[in-house]
Amino acid sequence: MPPANPPPTFLPGPSPNTVCDADGKVLRPPPTWVLLEPGDAALTRRVKALGEFWLVQQKKGRRTFSKGIWAPADTIDRIRGELDAERSTDAYAKRREADKQRRDRAQAAYVDEFYDSVLSYLDFDSRYQETAAKMAKAITDHATPVGSGTVARTKRITVEQRAESAVIAWMRHQTTAYDSMKIPREKGKRREVRRMLAKRSKELLRRYRLGEPTSEQCPLKRFMDGS
Repeated sequence: MPPANPPPTFLPGPSPNTVCDADGKVLRPPPTWVLLEPGDAALTRRVKALGEFWLVQQKKGRRTFSKGIWAPADTIDRIRGELDAERSTDAYAKRREADKQRRDRAQAAYVDEFYDSVLSYLDFDSRYQETAAKMAKAITDHATPVGSGTVARTKRITVEQRAESAVIAWMRHQTTAYDSMKIPREKGKRREVRRMLAKRSKELLRRYRLGEPTSEQCPLKRFMDGS
């Protein structure tokens, strides 16, 4: 359930120290306020908790990006000072190190899980097991880094679905001419091209699953031999 009184949300304004509301009206924050830019999640979270702020966001495509929050300067300075004091303690340093180790273990476990899921999706014939392992590692190395923004990092679909999508995306870039194609700037055209290339990639995967012989012109063989 959304909050009863959501914070005022604005777009970046046309000039410094301005914002735009939903109707396009240009506004200026109170003179005692400053913009707290994104980057320190803890500081932003604590300032927001006090309830006196303007949220600035900008949408690009399907994604919404934070541009920071406007809030009273004295509030930001006070909370920043409190955080600096907390972060200078040994207890904080130990907690940070423990958190890092936990994240590293979780990331390592996920990388292994994703690799296994990619290998399972490929399901190549026994004669192509070396190719499958090499391909799975290349896809996993590309898709799983934290912050990569790839489909492997989403949690909206199962890991098996992520693996399939990552394989098709990797093949689109590595075994087709997609990156050099001149695609008309028409609505739905890029999606149409991707569907067509995905169909080709799945047909290529089918041949490897059946153990069919590959020619020197096979795009997957050429890429794997040259990588």
